[in-house]
Amino acid sequence: MPDVLLVTSPVFLRHQTPPDHPERPERLTAILDALRESGLAESVRQTEDVAPVARDLLAAVHHPEYIDEVARVARQGGGFLDPDTFVSPPSFDVALAAAGGAVYAVDEVLGGRASAAFALLRPPGHHALPDRGMGFCLFNNAAVAATAARDRHRLRRILILDWDVHHGNGTQTIFYRDPTVFYISTHQENWYPGTGHWDEVGAGEGEGFTLNIPLPAETGDEGYRLIFEEVAVPLVQAYRPELLLVSAGYDAHFADPLSGMLVTAAGFRTLADLAVGAARRVESRFAAVLEGGYDLPGLSTSVVATLEVLTQRSARLPFPDHRFEETPYAVIRDRVRRARSIALNYWRI
Repeated sequence: MPDVLLVTSPVFLRHQTPPDHPERPERLTAILDALRESGLAESVRQTEDVAPVARDLLAAVHHPEYIDEVARVARQGGGFLDPDTFVSPPSFDVALAAAGGAVYAVDEVLGGRASAAFALLRPPGHHALPDRGMGFCLFNNAAVAATAARDRHRLRRILILDWDVHHGNGTQTIFYRDPTVFYISTHQENWYPGTGHWDEVGAGEGEGFTLNIPLPAETGDEGYRLIFEEVAVPLVQAYRPELLLVSAGYDAHFADPLSGMLVTAAGFRTLADLAVGAARRVESRFAAVLEGGYDLPGLSTSVVATLEVLTQRSARLPFPDHRFEETPYAVIRDRVRRARSIALNYWRI
């Protein structure tokens, strides 16, 4: 059976951000340290041979003028694209490598050379719009990888499942009119960047291929599990994607400084298990790309928990048993009903 592929590279550490910025190189080093400590490093095929994304593929997602702008800012010594999004001198090349790493992960699973893949990369991508970066994101790694699957591998059913706590406005915008990419997002309501409302369902030929599930603050393991079991998994089974691509953000973790959710590492393991299980039942290929997650222990243990599912191995790493007073069941049940009622306009679930 092909290996589980882990795509990462020291080049991703070269993207520098100002002091105290949440999106920092230590995010990746903490994950890799936890992976070694867990013993799961022995259960994956790790590659650091990451090539920059091809210009034509990047330009299929982002406007050439914007690509040139990021290159210019980096070449001139760096600076902010917006109050949150920083470009350091190496950042343009790093962002090209990050998008290339996401494409490589998808290429490997679609080529049958990996049973699943996880691209541990930075900067993250799901906020990056066609014409501008925002929310720490320069280029949209998941969107570039999905575009490669569509245009180079000729896939016609790709599902992007985004469990980052922030809505992936960039990914949604890029595929809003595209019926070959189904975008599903769970995210904290009334939160950055202020998009991802119930009525955003796609447009034109892409109507029905976007589903947003905004959730109240203090949603935890049980609330997310219910949403996945009752909405996300049935949609995977109805759509039967050829590729299930997860925008794997871990900032819904209870300790994360940029959210108000209560998910634990064990909760993320459950989400991964449900997503991977749904993909296997419809014979879909599976890959994930790292998005957010800014509490280092929460991020690193949650990634390890996800890799437990992909490798089908137990980690030598304790996952403390945290129990919280979550958002009431009745509130989450109402969100399930609302999400299903929207989905039923387009899908039999």
